[in-house]
Amino acid sequence: MIHLVGIDCASAPTNVGLAFGTFSEGRVVVTDVELGSRAVPPADRVATFLATIRGPALLAMDAPLGWPAELATQLADHQAGDGLQGTANALFRRQTDVFVWQQVGKKPLDVGADLIARTAHAALSLLHEVRADREIAIPLAWSPEIVDCRAVEVYPGATLAAHGISGKGYKARGGVAERRRVLEQVAERLELHAEVPGIETGSDALDAIICLLAAQDFLAGHCMPPPDDARIRKEGWIWVRRP
Repeated sequence: MIHLVGIDCASAPTNVGLAFGTFSEGRVVVTDVELGSRAVPPADRVATFLATIRGPALLAMDAPLGWPAELATQLADHQAGDGLQGTANALFRRQTDVFVWQQVGKKPLDVGADLIARTAHAALSLLHEVRADREIAIPLAWSPEIVDCRAVEVYPGATLAAHGISGKGYKARGGVAERRRVLEQVAERLELHAEVPGIETGSDALDAIICLLAAQDFLAGHCMPPPDDARIRKEGWIWVRRP
C-alpha cells in the first residue's frame, strides 16, 4: 500500500486543496479532503500526515516543479538591455508542456512567463518545508516503483482530458453544476470516502482529488513516460495517462 497526498497548489494557503488516500491493488481510496488555511499551513498539514503513516508515500502536486532549462541558461549571465537567443516558446515553455499539449490537447501555462510561476514557487516552498520538518529527501519519482516518500507533478486539466471527462466551466466560481458533474465522473474511477469541502464556491478540493486520480494513473503504469533526457530531469515532467 502507498499513502497519497493530492495537492492543488496555490500561492495563498487558503486556496490550496488537499486530498489524502491510499493506493492498493490498482485503486485509489480517498479518505479525507480538506481546504488549506492560515492557521494550519498546508506544509504543516502534509508533514503531520506523513508523521502518522508507515510505508511509502507519494505527493501528487498540481504545479510546475521546474523551469525551462533554456531560460536558466540564457539568464545566467544576462545583463539588462542585452538580447536573448532563441524564441519565446523555447525560453518560457518546458518540453513536458509541449508534450502534454500535443498528446492530450491541454496546454499548461508557461511557467517562465505566467503568474503560474508564483504557484510553482509556493509548491517548491511547501516541498522544502515538509522535507525540513520530516528530515527526509522527497525526490521526484520517475517510475511507479515508490520507495520511502516521492513527489510527482500532475495537471488536473490534462488528467480529465485523458480520461475523456470534459472540464469545461468547472473552475468558474458559478460552475457548481459543472464541478458536481466532474466529481461524479471522477468518483467512478476511484473510491471516494470523503466529503468535498468548498465545492459550491471553487474547485480547489476537487482538483486535489483529481491529483489523486493522476497518482492512480501513475502508480498503475498508465502514464506516458519521458524520454531519457537530462534536460527533462532538470525541467520536470507532467505525468498524465495516455488518452
